[in-house]
Amino acid sequence: MLGSPGIRHISKQVVKADPCLKPFATVIQRRVEKIIATEARLTGKKQTLAEFATGKDYFGLRFENQQWVLREWASHATAIYLVGTVNQWQESEEFKFSRLNGTENWELTLPAKSLSHGDLYRLKICWDGGSGDRIPAWADFVVQDPETLIFNAMVWRSPEPHVWKHSNFKPSDVPLLIYEVHPGMAQEKEGVGTWLELRAKVLPRIVKAGYNTIQLMAVAEHPYYASFGYQVSSFFAPSSRFGTPDELKAFVDAAHGAGCRVIMDLVHSHAAANSLEGVGRYDGTQTQFFHEGPRGIHPAWGSYCFDYAKPQVLHFLLSNCRYWLENFHVDGFRFDGVTSMLYLHHGLNKAFTSYDDYFGPDVDEDALTYLALANRLVHHLKPGAVTIAEDVSGLPGLARPVERGGFGFDFRYNMGTPDYWIELTKEITDENWHMGTLWHRLTNCRVDEKSISYAESHDQALVGDQTLMFRMAGANMYHHMHKDDPDLAVERAVALHKMIRLITLATAKDGYLNFMGNEFGHPEWIDFPREGNQHSYFYARRQWSLSDHPDLRYGQLARFDRAMLEMAKQSHLLESRDLSLLHEHNEDKVLVFQRGRTILAFNFHPDRSYSDYAASAPAGAYRMVLDSDDPLFGGHGRLIPKQTHVAAAKGLRLYLPARCALVLQMKF
Repeated sequence: MLGSPGIRHISKQVVKADPCLKPFATVIQRRVEKIIATEARLTGKKQTLAEFATGKDYFGLRFENQQWVLREWASHATAIYLVGTVNQWQESEEFKFSRLNGTENWELTLPAKSLSHGDLYRLKICWDGGSGDRIPAWADFVVQDPETLIFNAMVWRSPEPHVWKHSNFKPSDVPLLIYEVHPGMAQEKEGVGTWLELRAKVLPRIVKAGYNTIQLMAVAEHPYYASFGYQVSSFFAPSSRFGTPDELKAFVDAAHGAGCRVIMDLVHSHAAANSLEGVGRYDGTQTQFFHEGPRGIHPAWGSYCFDYAKPQVLHFLLSNCRYWLENFHVDGFRFDGVTSMLYLHHGLNKAFTSYDDYFGPDVDEDALTYLALANRLVHHLKPGAVTIAEDVSGLPGLARPVERGGFGFDFRYNMGTPDYWIELTKEITDENWHMGTLWHRLTNCRVDEKSISYAESHDQALVGDQTLMFRMAGANMYHHMHKDDPDLAVERAVALHKMIRLITLATAKDGYLNFMGNEFGHPEWIDFPREGNQHSYFYARRQWSLSDHPDLRYGQLARFDRAMLEMAKQSHLLESRDLSLLHEHNEDKVLVFQRGRTILAFNFHPDRSYSDYAASAPAGAYRMVLDSDDPLFGGHGRLIPKQTHVAAAKGLRLYLPARCALVLQMKF
């Protein structure tokens, strides 16, 4: 329970750490106290937050004391019936719920023989003036009929439940190297991939590539496949389009056996507006889970926005956090759409240029409170769990503990970095990239909060945008990716692709992310089957064979990515806090910087190579441990492998080929 005397004066510590926050000390203090008060209100000071977040142990369909019990919260319901294969989808008194003691909760008990594993069911909820079929809000498995496309809940009582082999998995403390995965499009086939295929075919690739954390997209059930999983309908049900709950558990277990964390996208920022499939207008009203009127509808997404002030909504969402941690052994969450949660304007058309933007009336402090409580709960239940905020606004304190005036996330994504790379590759030719601005944009972050950087994620690969490789090489990728084809556009793209990823990793504060396939320059964009593309899966897949083909350049990029990560691990690059710029020359297009005992030199100039280039460095001997110009990585072999450089009083003298990066490690 939060509430020690010191925490009530936390704003003084916050202002001391960042004097720019002094005008907002009162607001910061109020927010901290609101978190404390909300936790006390939810728990009644008689239980822990973890005990409060046990809704899945009560609601939904459960087999208890040799009978089936189904409980639901439906505020404005006047009657509820279970309909399904058990009663030919007809309402009857035998399957009618009873309201519990005048509360908003409803219950139905049935003999053990009434339901069996695999039975389909829904609820018929009645309210004043109407009624409608609904998927139970707490359903833990939902399936779609392949012919009618209608969703139904399914009784899931597996005769062979998954037995965990690695239940005591302890992730290593090395920096997060995240591989972002969409299970459905992780396969090369033109169709929807499964958990079984992901485990057998893709997990070994991730491990071989050197990543230690898998970020799973689209886990919770969502009616519209092309939403990328961000329009959730059933918050407790893993999407059946990828397989069964036990197959998801088996994947997580296998990942743990391979030494990888598994974190999942958690979408608590909004919900699909669907009524039959989701919790939209669940009891006939918009206000059961969501805000009333326009505030309850996201203007850009058309989805419903949760009312985080309601205790029942907090109970639902916090219980959801606990459910995924305990039932599926995930190792944490990437909270999606945090910016949308934090502000009444959802961050739409907002630049966030002043601290006033973070402390004004547009901030949803109920959402802030929920996020703080969710982080507290997650870290209490699983001390080694990781939470990451997807926030583009830069709200101060998001990745700081509540005890230090923050909201408890372990990390925040440095979302400005990929946006900047798109800006550079789209609007500015590389001979005009400004080295000082590049350095500033890559290193500009809050020093007291942990962050994760990336050159591109799935966002940059959607239709309407392009991956970095595709944007730089263009249509030449279709015909000139053979190793023996010296196409200038492809040569440029290959060289810059490696340099962009290396400098993004090397300047990352605490971790690094890559979207599947981007490490080897996957061509084209992502486009899910829809009417506009004749429902094709051609672009909703990953062409792994391109990376495996011995005659194509894709494999060279994959090898560089693997070598880059290995270098970072061996040199403990991201563990070092002392990142310092040694040399920056805009006309030469050269950046040289040091991190720990590692020196990285980049020559972004398109056609100018430099011999004996002078750059300051601590005295000592340095061995070259990585060279983007290595032929193994699709380079021209202009540097002597593993050569040693000696920094004298005047520093290093380096040969820097055009469009090349090299990494030097101080010899002990």
